[in-house]
Amino acid sequence: MLRVGLTGGIACGKTVVRKLLADRGAFTIDADEIAHRLLAAETELARQITEAFGTDVLAADGSVDRKKLGAIVFSDSSARLKLNELVHPRVIAEERRLLDAAERKGVEVAVVDAALMVEAGTYRDYHRLVVVHCPRALQVERLMARGLSGDEAAGRIDSQLPIEEKLRYADYLVDTSGNLKDTERQVGEVWKKLHREASQ
Repeated sequence: MLRVGLTGGIACGKTVVRKLLADRGAFTIDADEIAHRLLAAETELARQITEAFGTDVLAADGSVDRKKLGAIVFSDSSARLKLNELVHPRVIAEERRLLDAAERKGVEVAVVDAALMVEAGTYRDYHRLVVVHCPRALQVERLMARGLSGDEAAGRIDSQLPIEEKLRYADYLVDTSGNLKDTERQVGEVWKKLHREASQ
């Protein structure tokens, strides 16, 4: 089974690219969705995060309120490091479990979508790395459309490795600065290459 990492900067369009790859036949895993499940009410991770950051980060149902937590960690690098130390090992373990299960089922191409794959060094676990990118100004524009201020958007972008650095690790690139049709064309080309490599 060809194991493919999918990463890029925040608001660069990884989710769109993941869904387009799934449409073409890839088995896909969303690290953010895994993290979301792990932060649900009454999980061990939710308890540890409450211990580390206080009960103010909890939603009414007892789950971790990601917006409240984000406001803390994106303005404090030491808090962000602490959160990553708690979350990343569990997310990575679940990704590996799902990948192994997919391989046993005979999946040919499995794609893991994770924003911090290069930062965490887990890109090395994959046969190929696809990096999704667009200009910083477009990232800011997309984040502001989600309700963030300009300063908040800049802070989120700056909390990650610069996209120029991530590009150096890529086997394949997808530039999402154009329209959806252009992104679909690029994903189609990448998929053909990945599918061919998986079949060899």
